[in-house]
Amino acid sequence: MALNDNPSALGLSLSAISRSAEHLTAGSFSVRASDKAGVTRSRTRAKDLLLVSRGIRMPAESGASGSSALRAYTDLDDSSTLVSLSAARIWDVPLPGNCSGDWRIHLARRRGFSFPRRVNVAGHLLTFLPEEVLEYDGVRLTSPERTWLDLAALLPLEDLVAAGDHLVCSHGPGFPMPKDALCSIEELTEIVRRHPGMRGVRKARAALELIRVGADSAPETLMRLALVNANLPEPVLNHIVRDALGQPVLWPDAAYREFRVSLQYDGQHHGGADQHLRDIERQEKSLAHGWLEVRISKQDLQGERPVVVHKVRRALESRGWRAR
Repeated sequence: MALNDNPSALGLSLSAISRSAEHLTAGSFSVRASDKAGVTRSRTRAKDLLLVSRGIRMPAESGASGSSALRAYTDLDDSSTLVSLSAARIWDVPLPGNCSGDWRIHLARRRGFSFPRRVNVAGHLLTFLPEEVLEYDGVRLTSPERTWLDLAALLPLEDLVAAGDHLVCSHGPGFPMPKDALCSIEELTEIVRRHPGMRGVRKARAALELIRVGADSAPETLMRLALVNANLPEPVLNHIVRDALGQPVLWPDAAYREFRVSLQYDGQHHGGADQHLRDIERQEKSLAHGWLEVRISKQDLQGERPVVVHKVRRALESRGWRAR
């Protein structure tokens, strides 16, 4: 069943829409896609649709964001691909302040095609090797590892490490919320090897030496890097503290197993009363199992001499560590 010129056909009610065209109500769509679904051109000019860009429409009340808001841009033709910061946002990569304000849509076509030129679009002509472009959540975009390599030309080293940590982060079945990685360190290494002449590739090689599996947030990565840069031992990630029966009881953000010192980054969600009580309970449980917990705040990571270094050094020394 094709859609007709009835203005309600692209409304919020899906009951009047054929299965082949339901996706047109979920976010942005291209006129190319509506043509395939049987929507007439006069219907795509109705007042309940927003003209986002040439050949792109969106239901006025959709409230779409993320991939659903960008889907139409990759459906314009068979080559258009989300890249760079736009692809990074789809993969939920943490971005520093100097990039977070760039909300242009980074759209690429393969070399040999015309350059993407649209309002609020940053156009690129790029060469992609096999498996570097894929379909995810209804959009065509660069793979996690290719997206990371493209970011190497934009991000400072520490932020590039944080981006890599995000992509490779995984937690095993012993964690309350097991997590699968979006890609592996080996895949990041391989894509760097395949593009020896790309902008930022030297930075990417340096970042590869610092990426670790197990960091849940950019601040956790920055905390670890601050300690390493201060010549303190590097803490391990994904460590599980177990009780006498071998059951998991604590999952610190980072740990010094030899000295039984655990590090816990307190993000914004730690400000609530309930979370505060849970933090106290966790700290008491750490002591009960012979571990000294060091709680780190956002302020502890700031400045040329971040307080986190002093806090962790003092904790390690109290447990017998001495600088060599």
